Amino acid sequence: MTIKSLEELTKIREKAHRQVMLRENGVSPEGITELMVGMATCGIAAGARDTLNALLQEIEAQAMEKVRVIQVGCLGYCHSEPIVQVNVPGEEPVLYGNVDRQRAREIIQKHLLGGEFLDNAILINTFQKG
Repeated sequence: MTIKSLEELTKIREKAHRQVMLRENGVSPEGITELMVGMATCGIAAGARDTLNALLQEIEAQAMEKVRVIQVGCLGYCHSEPIVQVNVPGEEPVLYGNVDRQRAREIIQKHLLGGEFLDNAILINTFQKG
């Protein structure tokens, strides 16, 4: 990739900054909820493609506009693949494990639309103190 202008470089820098902010503290400056699906080899072998497709289908079925699904590499919990990290603006990220098609639909319906955590599927529970 060749950068041809200062404007292009500035756009790349701003995009990278937004991604770092999102990963560090779950904040999406655009107000968009992001679902990060682990698509490393371990995730794909465990069925992450089906999980990704189920998320996309449910988002479309619910006509949700401010949700973005992102394929990422290893999220570090290979024993619990497929993994989905939910980043809702203004909230701590939540990491769900063993996300099959049904659990993917529950993440959309219960967590995103209903504001309810799927306690039996959470790997990282950063929203509780102590």
